[in-house]
Amino acid sequence: MKLLRSTLLLLLLLCTSHNFAQIIQTTLAPNETPPPPSNWTKKNQLGFDISEIAFVNWSAGGTSSISGLFKGEFNRTYVIGNHKWVNELIVKYGLNKQDGTELRKTDDALMLNSTYGFRKDTASNWYYSAKFNFNTQFTNGYNYPNRDIAISKPFAPAYVFLGAGAENSNKKKNRVFYFSPITLKTTLVLDQDLANQGSFGVKKAIYAPDPMDPNSQILIENGQKIKAEFGILLTGYMKNEIYKNIFYENRLSLYTDYLNKFGNVDIDYDTRLDLVVNAYVKANIGIHLVYDDDIKTKKDVIDPTTGSTSQVNNGPRAQLRQVLGVGLVYAFQ
Repeated sequence: MKLLRSTLLLLLLLCTSHNFAQIIQTTLAPNETPPPPSNWTKKNQLGFDISEIAFVNWSAGGTSSISGLFKGEFNRTYVIGNHKWVNELIVKYGLNKQDGTELRKTDDALMLNSTYGFRKDTASNWYYSAKFNFNTQFTNGYNYPNRDIAISKPFAPAYVFLGAGAENSNKKKNRVFYFSPITLKTTLVLDQDLANQGSFGVKKAIYAPDPMDPNSQILIENGQKIKAEFGILLTGYMKNEIYKNIFYENRLSLYTDYLNKFGNVDIDYDTRLDLVVNAYVKANIGIHLVYDDDIKTKKDVIDPTTGSTSQVNNGPRAQLRQVLGVGLVYAFQ
């Protein structure tokens, strides 16, 4: 019942916040000239998906749960002549609560993309481009149900891509392809404990046996918090209306390092199907696939003697996340 009351209160707050929104209109004075058109275009979109199921004396059994996912997408584009500068900020954060379990994180992302391009003439879709990408998260991540040992933290990891190449941007078909043969990838692990473990591909700490205690080790050198790579980056974005009010969106990133296992490709693929009910309600189905040879999965190991729990690397694995949600979307300028 507490879960049901929380859900109803959340929906009430969403409705009242929309009803209290005000629209401010401005008019020009009789002798006032309109301002010149801006070279900036902007797009803002906020969304909140919620799913809930509650049981009260249900004979077939079941566990009450509630999930919420907040999403924000902000775009700023500057176009003048043959120059174009596109900036995009994407934030996501999701939580899930079930009866009998603690609050758990379901999604967590902070992404910033910035691309500058120059083309020879307005008839061409090809740009000489420079691209900057930054990805990290807001809060600690855990290998549930273990909440004692964090397997990731804010800026641990964080990924920075900086490179130059060629971009094909077709506004009518709403697709963008970018290829860079010179891209610097920097992996940041700014938590020393995770860096000492060699998490996310950074160089791990060096230990030596403790001469006073054969069961212990002495830290000789801390793990490095930064790993730099130099390689090839290929990204693609496409969004099409495949049927009336049904939009199919794809984001793909492929990267391989010249010096470290060239041909071993890091894959980040995010695909989503949006079903638009109206201007404020949308359903979506999404799949996010990630493979990075530097990201090792973790598994809990219990010491049979002491009963203590520790985590060990379980090797790289393909990561898959599937999302199905229905929620509110609010777009504004």
